[in-house]
Amino acid sequence: MDETLKKQIKEAQAGNRVVLDDLVKQNNGLIWSIVKRFNGRGYETDDIYQIGAIGLIKAIQKFDFSYNVTLSTFAVPYIIGEIKRFFRDDGMIKVSRQTKELAIKVNKIKEEYEKNDKKITIEEIARILKVSKEEVAISIDSNNVIESIDDKEDEDGLCLIDKIKSNENEEEKTVNRLDLKDCIKKLKDREKEVIFLRYYKCQTQKDVARTMGISQVQVSRIEKQVLNTLHQELKEA
Repeated sequence: MDETLKKQIKEAQAGNRVVLDDLVKQNNGLIWSIVKRFNGRGYETDDIYQIGAIGLIKAIQKFDFSYNVTLSTFAVPYIIGEIKRFFRDDGMIKVSRQTKELAIKVNKIKEEYEKNDKKITIEEIARILKVSKEEVAISIDSNNVIESIDDKEDEDGLCLIDKIKSNENEEEKTVNRLDLKDCIKKLKDREKEVIFLRYYKCQTQKDVARTMGISQVQVSRIEKQVLNTLHQELKEA
């Protein structure tokens, strides 16, 4: 870590408010990158940013130089945790009127297809309603609090990071969570969708197969291949 940054962190920990504010400004980009993950949850982004900034301040105050990680790596779990705690303490996440109305339309389409024992994918619903796949996904999940890759469990009781990690200490786990995010970006669209539905939406393989319009065997094969790939990439990171 840069010696100047080390000095700033130590001064902030000692109570220098000016330096603390400067560190927050230096990490504006990090806070906003995390805030974007919580868009569409019924809160003003500026409000979420303020909560995220509190998480960053806590990370600065608790930063441990012995961990040998960057401030941004150390701060990510604090920022996410502070935002999620705010959502939890504030009660059920508010959903915008637009998202509620879209959710009603999506449910009607799904119910109509299910009556006729048919399956429909998110892409097909998006085409029918002339909206994006992301908007459909958000409307379906509008009553669920966003979770992160390290605490969303599947039907086996394991989260994504548990399925691909090897022997690691707590500091390495923090770094691996960030590396994992970068690895997922490299996946093919279908692979990303399987991981998104399985570990972010906590769907069973059967549910994923129904959503994507493919067989459960295909879902299982894709998931296994992706987990092996992610595990290998994290070992080499």
